[in-house]
Amino acid sequence: MEYGLVLRRVIVGSKLLVWLTCFFTGSCLSVLGADILRVASYNVENYLEAPTETRPEGKSDAARAKVRESIRAMKPDIIALEEIGSSNALLELQSALKHEGLDLPNWEIITGADTNIHVAFLSRLPIVARHPHTADEFLLDGRRMQVCRGFAEIELQVKPGRTYTLIAAHLKSRRTGLEVDQGEEREAEAKILRQIIDEHLKGNPEARLIVLGDLNDTRNSSSTKTIIGRGRMRLTDTRPAERNGDNPADVTARNPTRNVVWTHYFGYEDSYSRIDYILISPALLPSWLPAETYIPTIPNWGIGSDHRPIVAGFDISQ
Repeated sequence: MEYGLVLRRVIVGSKLLVWLTCFFTGSCLSVLGADILRVASYNVENYLEAPTETRPEGKSDAARAKVRESIRAMKPDIIALEEIGSSNALLELQSALKHEGLDLPNWEIITGADTNIHVAFLSRLPIVARHPHTADEFLLDGRRMQVCRGFAEIELQVKPGRTYTLIAAHLKSRRTGLEVDQGEEREAEAKILRQIIDEHLKGNPEARLIVLGDLNDTRNSSSTKTIIGRGRMRLTDTRPAERNGDNPADVTARNPTRNVVWTHYFGYEDSYSRIDYILISPALLPSWLPAETYIPTIPNWGIGSDHRPIVAGFDISQ
């Protein structure tokens, strides 16, 4: 058994004991004595300022309100957003959240080849550096193509002298295209994202790195496995689940426990799947809090989006 896997089992095992203590005492903060950083991701489904020719659905007032309700339920310190429209749409959401008591004053948005929807961040904490990846290209079936939505990369100052690097992604959708195979296109995008991850971890194996967003495929897919990686630079899938009374999941298990973890409803197939992720580098394992990693259960969640949001907690008190 690899050293890294043993370490993950030890760390996760100790965190499960904390989770059980929190469950029975009703107070995680008093048990952990932790200053918690909450990192979230949410595909907000066509959160456009106005409908476009290719995305004519628009976003109703009821849908916008449900998106805000879902975000407020997590109380994130930073949230990655997928399928946000222009910067005006992002700032409208930011302003409405502030009016409702959640102030996330710092923001980042990038524009890739798809100019209708974007990847963005809203943050309570300072964004001290921005490294957008919006021009990466690849060859597929003899065609030169561009990563559709790019990758938004920021450095977040979580406390004086400590930063986290976050990379948000929204890979090619599973809807069938006419030009190239969507699975192959998603795999090509995943390889580029993994190269970015490797550059960080090879340069600094202790990098505090979080990769999150809508990867548009399941855990066992080639593209998702490419991003997670292998060996000492393998990312850990935090696997947020509903807080419905189930025991916490053991993310190191070969066959994960049957927690409710789906994040997306695909109407064409009438199917539910987990395609949204929060992945963390080895250096973040000791501070990761499984008890603060979950999917909020919001009544009528589907009014807001075809995705559910996810959030992971980290102890930054040390």
